[in-house]
Amino acid sequence: MERRTIGAAALEVGAVGLGCMPMSWGYTESQRSLDSSLRAVHTALDRGCSLLDTADMYGPFTNELLVGRVLRERRADAFVSTKCGLLVGEQHIVANGRPGYVKRACDASLRRLQTDRIDLYQLHRADPEVPIEETWGAMAELVAAGKVRSLGLCAVGARAVRQARPSRTARTERRPAARGGVRPRSRLHDGTLVQLERIQQVFPVSSVQAELSVWSPEALEALLPWCESRGVGFLAAMPLGNGYLTGTLTPGQGFEPEDIRARHPRFTAEMMAANQPVVAGLRRVGARHGATPGQVALAWVLAQGRHIVPVPGTKKERWAAQNAKAAELALTREDLAEIAALPPARGSWY
Repeated sequence: MERRTIGAAALEVGAVGLGCMPMSWGYTESQRSLDSSLRAVHTALDRGCSLLDTADMYGPFTNELLVGRVLRERRADAFVSTKCGLLVGEQHIVANGRPGYVKRACDASLRRLQTDRIDLYQLHRADPEVPIEETWGAMAELVAAGKVRSLGLCAVGARAVRQARPSRTARTERRPAARGGVRPRSRLHDGTLVQLERIQQVFPVSSVQAELSVWSPEALEALLPWCESRGVGFLAAMPLGNGYLTGTLTPGQGFEPEDIRARHPRFTAEMMAANQPVVAGLRRVGARHGATPGQVALAWVLAQGRHIVPVPGTKKERWAAQNAKAAELALTREDLAEIAALPPARGSWY
C-alpha cells in the first residue's frame, strides 16, 4: 500500500487506516464479535493499513484491550494511535485534562495495548476547567519519557449550525465566489484552530483528527489548509459517513438503541431517503472503475491531499479488506468534478 507521512517527524503509515471503535462501542452491539474483530484487524495489517486508531473511552477500555491482543503478536506491523481526555459514565461523557490524570491514562493505555510506546497520542477533547497548554505540556512530557512518539489533537465537537457548504472539487476549485465575490465561511472548526495555535507554542502538533467525507467536507475550508501550511498530518474521521456512503444502508431500516445513528438527524428514514442521490453518484463513479461507493468515498478523501489518511471504522474482515483496496483507486479530474456536482447532503449533522 502507498505510504503517507504524519507530522514533521515524517512518521510513515499506510494511506488508509483502520478505525477500531465499532468493534467495541457506538455501532450495532448485536453484531460485535471478538473473533471477527480480531480477524478484521489482522486483515487490515496484512493489506498495509498500519494505522490502528483506538481510544481509552471506547468500551470504555475494551477496545484498547482488543487491539492489544493483536499488538502482542504484530507490534512491528502497526502504528498505534490512541486517545485520552474523556471519561465515560453511565449517562454522560466528561473531559479530564488534568496533567496527573493524562499521565496515569497513558500508563493504563500502554498496559492495555501491551506495548511500551504509543506512536500517536491524541487529546480527545480539551477540558474546559484546565488550560489546554497544561494538558498538552503533560502529553509532551510523555514524549520526553519515551512513552509516546508524537501528539495529535481531535477537533472540537461542534454544535453550531453549518453556515456554508465548501466546494468538493480539486483544491484549486474549492472556493467559488458567492454573491459579492466572497463565499461565507463555515465556522465549524474555529474552536479547534484556536486550540491548535495555542498548543503549537508548547509542543509540535503531529496530527489533527476531524470528520471529512463527501457529505461532510467542511474541514477543507480552514482546518486542512492550517495543517498543510505547517506540515501537520490529517486523520479523516468518519470518511464513510458512519456507513451511509457505502450504499449498504436502507432508508427506514432502523438502528439498535445503543447505536449512535439511532439518534442522529441524518439517519432518520426521511433524511436517509433524501440523501440517496449522494450514494447514487458515488455508485456511478465506481461503476467506471469496478469499485464500490465506499471505495470511491475513500478515494475522494485520499485525493484531497497527500498528508491525509482516512480512518474508516469497521468490525468485519470483509469491509477491512474492501477499504484497504480503495488506496489503489485513482479518481480522474472528471470523477472529482462529478462528485463535486452532487447535491449537498440534507439534514443537520449536529
